[in-house]
Amino acid sequence: MDIKAYIESGILELYVAGKLSETENEEIYQLLKQHPELLQEVVAIEKAVVKLTAAVSPRAKGFESIKARLEADDTKVVDLQPRTTSWISYTGWAAAILLAIGLFWTQRLNTGLEQELQTADMENQYLETQIEDAKSDLAATKNLLNVIRDKNIIAVPLGGQGNFASSFAKVYWNKADNTIYLDAEGLPDAPEGKVWQVWSLTLNPLTPTSLGTIDDFNTDDNKIFTIANVNESQAFGITLEPAGGSASPTMDQLYTLGVVNTES
Repeated sequence: MDIKAYIESGILELYVAGKLSETENEEIYQLLKQHPELLQEVVAIEKAVVKLTAAVSPRAKGFESIKARLEADDTKVVDLQPRTTSWISYTGWAAAILLAIGLFWTQRLNTGLEQELQTADMENQYLETQIEDAKSDLAATKNLLNVIRDKNIIAVPLGGQGNFASSFAKVYWNKADNTIYLDAEGLPDAPEGKVWQVWSLTLNPLTPTSLGTIDDFNTDDNKIFTIANVNESQAFGITLEPAGGSASPTMDQLYTLGVVNTES
């Protein structure tokens, strides 16, 4: 049972005010015996009510004290009967207490509704963002499909090398706009402090040219990257390099390599 939520529900105030049914009163009575925190809260509520109603209680004790002091001075005192507080006064105060409780409860409900509306608004904004992102992703996917299906695209498979035979990647080279689309799904996440670096190669003599590092590889979902390539590439390779990249490829960290098919 969530004690805090039960206390904040306002039902204990209604219990003290006697506004619940017999069944509800019995249920709360059983809960008070089981949960000392609830009993303590009820006692606190009752003390607050008593303190409030005490402001209109008859001052009999004070009256008797004044009378005793006057009698000690042998002064004749006309014995006045204490004025009885009418039931209407008590009813008025009880109604005021119940009204205060009602206003408190209404305010709590309004606050809860406002919070729910704010939460719903945030959820709607989040959903709208997701929809826009989905639309953008769909447009990007359609564009990518159109690119790789273009008859003028050169597809270059990159196979795993040496100790990294299980690795693979694929380059889609659009020579018309000097762009390659790298599908690097077959590479593992780069370790901390390392980064994947893509190379354009000419083979005779072997000359590597860096096409840059893939800094967001680990956080990218589809592992497809668009890279500018103005080189007359004869092959493509991917190495694992220290963060920031290297001036030349680390050959013992060459994960994938693929030669451009000149007959295509």
